[in-house]
Amino acid sequence: MIGKIFEIGSLMKRAGEFGSKFRDINEKLKEMRIEGSAGGGLVKICTNGLQEAVSCKIDPVLLQQPDAELLEELILTAVNDAAEKSREQQTETMKSLASDIDIGDLSSVIGKIVR
Repeated sequence: MIGKIFEIGSLMKRAGEFGSKFRDINEKLKEMRIEGSAGGGLVKICTNGLQEAVSCKIDPVLLQQPDAELLEELILTAVNDAAEKSREQQTETMKSLASDIDIGDLSSVIGKIVR
């Protein structure tokens, strides 16, 4: 019985470590800036690592033309470009920051508790 209490304590400690690590990952992703563009850079969308748009830049040349359809298409293309790059960066960041989390240890502790 005491052994299981110790294992639960160990599990709780590891869970806290995991939570802290994932908060760190989330904060790092929020701070990232990834740019997508369209029309040779006439439209630029910047997102963070969570795929949240943080800025939009439209070259004034596009605003002088009364072609709303072209502008809409360029904005959508830039948003999709930024989102794709952001997802790729998020995946790489999650892999690198989570690489030191040993799930095997956690599985072992859970296994001892439920026996």
